[in-house]
Order: sequence, then C-alpha cells, then structure tokens
Amino acid sequence: MALSAKDLLINPRTYDPQFDAETRRLLTATVEHFETRGLAKLVDDYHSKAWYDDFLDFVAKEKVFATFMTPARDADGDADKRWDTARVAAMSELLGFYGLSYWYPWQVTCLGLGPVWQSGNDGARARAAAALDAGGVAAFGLSERDHGADIYSSDMVLAPQADGTFLATGGKYYIGNGNVASTVSVFGRIDGVEGQDQYVFFYADSSHPAYHLVQNVVPNQNYVSEFRLEDYPVSEADILHRGDDAFSAALNTVNVGKFNLGFGAIGLCTHGLYDSIKHAHNRVLYGKPVTAMAHIRETFVDSYCRLIAMKLFGDRAIDYFRTASPDDRRYLLYVPVTKMKVTDEGEKVMVQLGNIVAAKGFEKDNFIAIAKYDTTCLPRLEGTVAINLGLVMKFMPAYLFLPEEMPEVPTVQGAKDDDFLFRQGPTRGLGKVRFHDWRAAYAAAQDIPNVAVFTEQAELFTQLLMTAAPDAEQQQDMDFLLALGDIFALIVYGQGILEQAKLRDIEPDIIDAIFGVLIKDFSRGCITMHGKDSSTLAQQEWAMSAIRKPVVDAERFGRVWDEIVSLADAYAMNP
Repeated sequence: MALSAKDLLINPRTYDPQFDAETRRLLTATVEHFETRGLAKLVDDYHSKAWYDDFLDFVAKEKVFATFMTPARDADGDADKRWDTARVAAMSELLGFYGLSYWYPWQVTCLGLGPVWQSGNDGARARAAAALDAGGVAAFGLSERDHGADIYSSDMVLAPQADGTFLATGGKYYIGNGNVASTVSVFGRIDGVEGQDQYVFFYADSSHPAYHLVQNVVPNQNYVSEFRLEDYPVSEADILHRGDDAFSAALNTVNVGKFNLGFGAIGLCTHGLYDSIKHAHNRVLYGKPVTAMAHIRETFVDSYCRLIAMKLFGDRAIDYFRTASPDDRRYLLYVPVTKMKVTDEGEKVMVQLGNIVAAKGFEKDNFIAIAKYDTTCLPRLEGTVAINLGLVMKFMPAYLFLPEEMPEVPTVQGAKDDDFLFRQGPTRGLGKVRFHDWRAAYAAAQDIPNVAVFTEQAELFTQLLMTAAPDAEQQQDMDFLLALGDIFALIVYGQGILEQAKLRDIEPDIIDAIFGVLIKDFSRGCITMHGKDSSTLAQQEWAMSAIRKPVVDAERFGRVWDEIVSLADAYAMNP
C-alpha cells in the first residue's frame, strides 16, 4: 500500500523515529522536553530574547550533542556515539520544529566541530570530545566584521614567539555560541608568512582570559557573538590545520554544516502547517469555515506540495551524503541544492501560510509568528541562495550531458559512522564530478501526468543549452546566470523527489500535485529569463516556447485537500 505523504511529517503526538534504541530515546526525550515546557514558555522566551539555559542544561544532562556529534573514532568505545547523517538530519528537523532558537546552537556546534574532526591533532580531538561529553557547545570562528567569510583577507593574526608558540590577536564577527563555547575553531594567518602557508585553524576556548566577548550582534534569543582575542596564546597543541588544509577544512565544514539548514526549514514549516490548518479550518467567516474558500484551498495545496517536496528531496540527499567517497562525489551537488532550494521553498511555504492566517500570524502567543520570521533566516545563512546556486551551476554540464554508469544510491539504513565527511580532502576538481543519468528517474514516473509535462520542459532546457547557450558576455553576467540556474536546479530537485518517492512508495496523487507546482515554477523561471536585460532573441523565443500549464485534475486536487484538512486536529503544542 502506498505511503501517505502526511506520514512523512513530524507529529509529536505520534513521533516514532526509526533508529536504534539510544537514538530513539534521545529524539523522543527532546520532544518530551519541549512539550513539557509548553507553548507559552517557548513563545515567551522567544519574544523576551531569553537565553536558552534550560535547553542547554537538557542537552548536557542527556548528552544529546555528545552522542550525535562525536565520531566513532573519538567516542572512547561508546557504541552510541557516531556522526550519523541520518540522525543528525532528524535532530535538525526536530529542533527546527520547535524554532531556530534551539536549532541554532546545535547547528553552530556542528560547524565548530568540523575543523576539529577533520584534524589529525589527536590531543585537540580528545579535548573537543571531552568538552562535548561535559555538555559543552562549539563555535566556528571564521567570519569577520570587515571581510565576512572571505578567508583570503583574515585579520586574525598569529604573531610567532621565540619559543615556537604564537600570540593571536584579532576579531571575529557573527559567531554563534561564541559567548559560551568551550571549543572554538578559529581561522587566522601567521604574521610574516606569505602564500597559502600563512593560513591556520586553531583551537580556542571562550573561557580563556585573553578571549574577550564584545557583543551579541543580533536582536533575538540566539547569541551570535562578536569576540576578540588579545595576545591569545596558541601552541602547537592548539593547531588544527595549516596552509591548503586550513582552506579545505573551512569549505568542507560548510559542506557538512549547511546541509542541516534544509531540515531546519522542514521542521519549521511542518509546525507552521499544523497551526495554520487548525486555525483556518476552525475559523468561521460569513457562515463558512475559512477553508471553504477556493483560494485558501489552492494556497494550502501549493504549500503542502512544497513541504512534502522539501522532505522527499532532503531525505534522498541524505543517501548521497552517506554513500559518498573519493570516487563518488555526487553529494557535492545535492548538498547545495538542499541548502539553497529547500530553505528557499521553506520561506515560500511560510509566506503563503502567513497570507492564509493573516493577522493571526502576528500575534505573540502562537508559533506561526516565529516560523514566519525564522524561515526568512535560513536561505541567507551559510552562503546565500545566490552563492549556492552559483556552486550548483558548476555541475550543470556534467549532470545534463555527461551521464555515466554509476552505482545506484541505496537508502542507507541502520547505524553508520559517516567518517568520509571529515576526510573529504581538497575541494578542487568540481568539474570532474560525474553523475548517473538524470533521465532515469523521470522515465520511471512517466505515467504520472505532470511528471511527463515537466520532463518535456527539462528536455527543452537541454536544447536551450545546445542551441542558444549563454555567450561569453552572459557567462560573466551573474544576474542572467542565476535565472538560468534556477531552472536547472528544478531538474535536480525533481530527480531527487522522484527517487525518494519511489523508494518510499509515496502515493501518486501527491507526486502529480508536486510536479504541477514545479511546472509552474519552471514556467515562471522562463518568464524571468525572458525579461533579463541581456537575454537574446533566441533565448526569449525559447523561454516562451517552454512555458507549460500543469495537467488539471479536480478529483486528485480533492484527494490531496482531504489529506491536508485531516491535519486540522492532528497536533497542537502543549500549552
């Protein structure tokens, strides 16, 4: 029997994560923690910008971060500790369900640990593992106020001393957890050294007297710090990476960390959906429920389709991450698509749900107001949508035109330490990454009407690149390329959705409805490209020729709507 799409979504009332016993215990304990605290406490803390001591106390008591974020190599024989991407994603989604104020300290701990777990410095690794086990959090000291994440221009300078040590001086800006982190991975450069050899990652601790907390740079519950080191002593025991390895550690850490953003968006939107359908379906205007209005139903169906698509693609991307190796780097495409596309879709979902609930979405006593704001943050963290889309486009020629016979990526179930994430190696050679034939997933679903229409659009896109590809000037025009990239990303997104839908045997109605949404998005992308200042006549003609209308099926729409409205009383957070 096909799986109902709604069963993919977190519901704390029925939450039963399919993991080993300890993972299930920690995930369900997290649900119990938040449901016991209740909605009133959650929203009061959010609006009063209260520091989340009680959550971090829970994390320390239950060893949540230590269990989920310590690789097996550093677990000192603890069989429950490993870096398992499937359960990291599950926790990211669950914490997102209760708000970014709880997802964020988890996320930046993940980032802060990245350079440590990639390091060969066994002493630093042991130090970080012990700090985690004691309930500590981590921070990723990369960006600076004047340079952002431009690692070529770091003003964190390590001055060499006569005894072979260094004194580090400089500031870091926009560093989550920087107020309390016992493990701070700091990027800097050695004074007097030229070229790549000058760059280092080193281990710091926010409790050190030479570590000065300047301010919280955001006006909300999260602590996103500015800190400054003044003659902070750094010995060889604190050095995590030097030279090219420091660069690779920074970029590979972001690869691991930014993956979590999509799952945070899924959690936020899931909670937002429950609250929105409950409010709208139980609100009567002019003698009828709000959900009797045609435009309200259409918006709910669109939002639901987008959310289920986010979940399907994200879950499939986990498999590409977990099966990655030096010979199979397909994950390098699916990670930025997860970050860019899933978070962007999450913002669209909450904007639409906000339009439905209207004034209710501004009130201080509900989660919708939180989700509406928090989803706007995710597309803009760990690289903007534009940056990640630019990365995605590097894979476009190989993905579309150079498919190879490659092993089918299975669903990776069971406990597994994903150690490859911390030995990804140099970040060069993206143009050499190869992919299997994207057409296979589409061909297997051609009996679904809107998949067939979208496949036609995808094939037309390949024709565009062969007959009216961007010229030399357009290839330098990022505004034009981003419009092109938006369309390409839809093809990758659709492929992942179809693969996961087949693996989970998802009901065809929702897949048909999802691809109806993707057809509209593809057509909007065509109109956008047509209107770009630099588009050529041939490109404009192609854009108009590629617009399609989805196959309309009123009965299918009704069945999807019935599934959505069944959620009206499925969940409400404990008061």
